[in-house]
Amino acid sequence: MPDDLSSPISLEAFRGEVQAWLEVNFPKALAGRRSQAEAGEEGREDLADWKRALCGKGWGTPTWPSPYGGGGLTPVQARVLREEIRRVGGWNPIGWGMGVRMLGPTLLEYGTEAQKQQHIPPICRGETRWCQGYSEPGAGSDLAALQTKAEDRGDHFLVNGQKLWTSGAQYADWCFCLVRTDPTRKHDGISFLLIDMRSPGVRVNPIQLISGRSPFCETFFTDVQVSKANLVGPLNGGWTVGKRLLQYERQRNEDAPARATEQRAIEEVAAEQLGRDAQGRLADPDYRARLTRHLMDRKAFNLTLQRSIVEAGGGGPTAATSILKNVSSLLVQERSELLVEALGQAVGWEGETFAPEELAYVREWLSGKANTIFAGSYEIQNNIISKRILGLPDPVASETGGLSGQRP
Repeated sequence: MPDDLSSPISLEAFRGEVQAWLEVNFPKALAGRRSQAEAGEEGREDLADWKRALCGKGWGTPTWPSPYGGGGLTPVQARVLREEIRRVGGWNPIGWGMGVRMLGPTLLEYGTEAQKQQHIPPICRGETRWCQGYSEPGAGSDLAALQTKAEDRGDHFLVNGQKLWTSGAQYADWCFCLVRTDPTRKHDGISFLLIDMRSPGVRVNPIQLISGRSPFCETFFTDVQVSKANLVGPLNGGWTVGKRLLQYERQRNEDAPARATEQRAIEEVAAEQLGRDAQGRLADPDYRARLTRHLMDRKAFNLTLQRSIVEAGGGGPTAATSILKNVSSLLVQERSELLVEALGQAVGWEGETFAPEELAYVREWLSGKANTIFAGSYEIQNNIISKRILGLPDPVASETGGLSGQRP
């Protein structure tokens, strides 16, 4: 095999290797069941086998270094792997949680060797769940105003304070958290800590939302002891680490699983609801035109996403993630709005009168309103674009606002 693993010959050889491996290791009973929920109780054993096989190969996190349990693949090889898994009707069973999407890549950049050895392999195996301790009641858009403090107590920190909108905290094993270690400095007095959620003094309260879901929580820390070995990066250097993690959070990756409401093509749903004309087109010409524009925009976005991944060459996200984040947020919202519009009077909240997928469309439409706020608001991303990409004067808002941060 040639040394250039991205050459067409090498990629085709690798594709053949993947196909042969999937033939042996992917349970055919899971084909077409595009999520763990769809696998059902009867597919539990097959799902466990699939997860064990994929993670044992390191292909659950295909581009991560193999010494820590990753696959050690190039981005192009990872795309081939993804294509072949989808071809057989499979999906990545370890999901796209905060450990895989956010903390893992950040830890590979900033973590000590001991931290990598402790935390990266369990993430690669899909064994640990992480949550993000950033926003606070008085520190959302101005994240650097955070007041959760970590006091130096010799061999450990003593953490006290509250975090807000802590997604998935009720299920998480660990939390990556920004804390104040120097009250005399704003941005330069923040540190990045890893906190075991089972520690005494950690309390979590889920927050019920209008969508009917509770992904967000209040998280309280009362005299929580955290070993100094859990400090990522230098003391009072957490702002730099935290901003890098936010770039990974905003990065849109082709490995991300489809939303529940994306399992069916929107044009298929619209045709069922609106009907077709004599030429087989959607009967409503105005809706048809808007849907066509949306599908064109989605196609252009996906092509741009693929190009950005290849151009990055494994070097990690750049300021361009702010563009991708803004565009994808608007596309998600637009898709939900088109779906709900197609339902017309058949919009419901609960009850047997409505099909489960119709209820899912409505709830996704409501929860999607947060897309232009979380992970850095739409306005904050525009500030980053103006400063980092267009080279315009530094705006008042910082690079991490909107549930993230603001810096004068």
